[in-house]
Amino acid sequence: MESAAPAMTDLEATGPVVGLLTHLLATAGWLGAHWYLLVVVMVAAVTAGEMVVRRYAARVTSQRMALELVANRHFEPSMEEIFRHGLQLVRASAAVPWWAPRRARAVQIRLRADGSAPLRYRLEGPACSERLLSINPFGPDVTVTQAQPVINTRGKYTVRAEFVLRGKPVAPLREVPLEPDPLQPLVDAVSDLKAELGERAEIRLDIQQAPRWALRLRRRQVLAGAEQAAQKEAQRSARWLRHGGADSVLVHLQEQLSHRTVRSPQGLFVSPAPRRVDESQALGKLAEDDQLMRVQLLVMCVADQEGQAQARLAQISAALDVFGEGSRWAMRGRRLGPWWVGADHWLNRSSFERRWRLGHCQPPRANWVRMEELTGLLKPPTMHCRLPLLAGDLPSFVFGNGQLLLQGAYRGPEGRERLVATFAEETFFEVGVGKAGGGKTERALAQAIGWAHADGGLMFVDPHRDSWPRARTFLAHDDLMDRIMLVDLNGLGPDTRVSSWNPLGMQHGPVPHEVVEAMTDAYASMLSWNDATAPRAITILTAALAVLVAVNAAACRVGRPEDQATLFHVRALVTDPSFRSAALAVADGDLDEETRAWWRTVFPTLPPDACAVIINPMVRLAANPITRAFLGQPVGSYDIRTAMDSRAIVWVCPGGSGPTDRLLTALLARDLLRAVRSRREIPEDQRVPFRPYFDELITLTGSAPETIAAMFEDFRKYKVHVHGMTQLLARLPAPVRLSLMQNASTLATTAGSTSAIAPVTAEWGGNPSAERVATMERFSHYMSMNVRGRRVGPVKVRGPHLDSVFAAQARPQQVPDLERAALANAGALPLSELAEHATKQLGRITAFLAEHASATSRSHLSKGYE
Repeated sequence: MESAAPAMTDLEATGPVVGLLTHLLATAGWLGAHWYLLVVVMVAAVTAGEMVVRRYAARVTSQRMALELVANRHFEPSMEEIFRHGLQLVRASAAVPWWAPRRARAVQIRLRADGSAPLRYRLEGPACSERLLSINPFGPDVTVTQAQPVINTRGKYTVRAEFVLRGKPVAPLREVPLEPDPLQPLVDAVSDLKAELGERAEIRLDIQQAPRWALRLRRRQVLAGAEQAAQKEAQRSARWLRHGGADSVLVHLQEQLSHRTVRSPQGLFVSPAPRRVDESQALGKLAEDDQLMRVQLLVMCVADQEGQAQARLAQISAALDVFGEGSRWAMRGRRLGPWWVGADHWLNRSSFERRWRLGHCQPPRANWVRMEELTGLLKPPTMHCRLPLLAGDLPSFVFGNGQLLLQGAYRGPEGRERLVATFAEETFFEVGVGKAGGGKTERALAQAIGWAHADGGLMFVDPHRDSWPRARTFLAHDDLMDRIMLVDLNGLGPDTRVSSWNPLGMQHGPVPHEVVEAMTDAYASMLSWNDATAPRAITILTAALAVLVAVNAAACRVGRPEDQATLFHVRALVTDPSFRSAALAVADGDLDEETRAWWRTVFPTLPPDACAVIINPMVRLAANPITRAFLGQPVGSYDIRTAMDSRAIVWVCPGGSGPTDRLLTALLARDLLRAVRSRREIPEDQRVPFRPYFDELITLTGSAPETIAAMFEDFRKYKVHVHGMTQLLARLPAPVRLSLMQNASTLATTAGSTSAIAPVTAEWGGNPSAERVATMERFSHYMSMNVRGRRVGPVKVRGPHLDSVFAAQARPQQVPDLERAALANAGALPLSELAEHATKQLGRITAFLAEHASATSRSHLSKGYE
């Protein structure tokens, strides 16, 4: 009995354990019988956990910030700058509250093409990461601004895709060089995007700092896979040795069919041991912790036409192949016969849309990358990226739109060609350079014709007259004929009709001293006079013009403008004492005391030949019947100030490029400068834009270099914008050349010699090179333009051809009517009639002076001035 007590104690001790096991088995049996309840509980727990995580993640990403990075055309980052930017992004992805779920710990790079820019580069992240994201590691070549909210219009067709790394899991992506830009394939993929058809494309790259636990788990998986592969390789080697080198696949098949091991006839052998796995080689890019991150790559394409969005996605997918080598970007999904189950499938669409809308990052298991693999995506497009010109960068030309100036035909990367333009209010001055026959005059004519049809005023100065026969076919419209004036001084044909101009005319009320100054400066510029080389000539001419202008003012006051003096009467003033006495008597009230004193005391002491230097040029002008008829009329019909204020279209064709023609051109140019400066009396908002076009600047500047230079410096303030064409910049005077290059809104060049083109390409930093421009085909231009306050280009365009661009505006049958109207508007009369009137003008002026000079004044002035 005493020995039974311990046995009972042991039974009592094991009873609870047995009972526990019994209960556990019973519970397991119940759960096995009611397994569906366990599944429901587990699903409910997972769902509840997912909802909590989503709620907290949405709370973090509800307040997001966005920055837009815009690079200029000189942006060329170094690898170090890109690396630092990548570190900032990784650090910013972790700058969230401690309780933030992993999917909310990400920074997003958005590459968007919507027609407003070739490829917009934006950074987005939680608001708490703004301070880190706002740091600009790229310097002044990249502008960082707060991005405006993106308004997405819903398209009829939308395709979605998520990209995952395929290939060897630990192999890096291809190291793409920075030149050319790694973004170039993506830019090309969206270059032909048709925003007007509702098309847009966007690529989003989410960057997430690699969690250590996930990295350790991924390493274990990779090493396990490597060890398993080594074990399989050892088994294949053993099988090969066991059968004496026989084909291992056939032997293995034989073993499976016979259910027995086929032994080698060679006897015993030692089975090879599995190859030792080299961790660094097996882990590849996962071996080091530094600069390792997880990424999520999402793409969405939208279009209003069926098939366009799918085609755009295919282009983007092909563009990402540039990063492929050991691993590559591929669309995530599976092919099941004719069906593709990817991000756009209804099973995955809601997950994609949630991540797209909220900015959550849930990358696939394989999307581990090192920072150097993403260098091409961690920066905006650089100077090595060829960006297409979109309508937002360079507007398309619309005929009849007065806000646009035609520039040429631009061919995009997709092969489509469109007429491009600049905004008229931003195109202050233009310079066109190129060899003869290269198309610079044709381009200027196309621009001038488009501007004329848009109700714009202009003046086209062509010393060779070739432009007028080319342009008149497209200007022969009834609504333009009343505005067109032709001042043709070539004297072609037997029935020559010439306009008239009195540079000293006062019938329109110009400021007298400005008229005197303009004419004197024109003479001095043409004849190379200055205060050091010809002070006496300048003084005599100034005093003589002051008297004649005063006489003309007196004639206009009494209502007799037909009795005004002209430039040809300077000779009578300085050589005929009686004419001089009468003129001084009439002009006495309009002359200042210093001028009157000069005529009383200085002029009588001058030697007889002192005035020859100012008479000789006027004799040359008078010897030419065309210039004598043009300048010898008391009341001229040519008035450039009235023309520019009334939006007139003035075509001026000087007779040539000889000394006399250059002097006449200098007079016209200086008068234009005076007329434009006189617009200061008009309020700025009431000044009508006017565009002078100067063909053959070499010819024009040879007669008035300082005048042309002053035009490029001053005219912008008065809404007068000069367009100049020349074959060689080097042949222009230095003041003109410097003013041109400094103030040119548009700088264009055709093909030519490298030495002639080099000054233009130097302004563009040698890109394109002079050698490249020199080999362009005919009628092609490289040009840089100002659009919306920034420079666009240099870009290659095809020069507009009048017969193709304005084919609908050609009116050849109305050209004779236009010729008659243009000459009539310019007040052109037969040459013989004007010549006769010019010859008799001296007698009319003498009679006027005699009538208005009192006998007492004539007697007094005769004593003092002769």
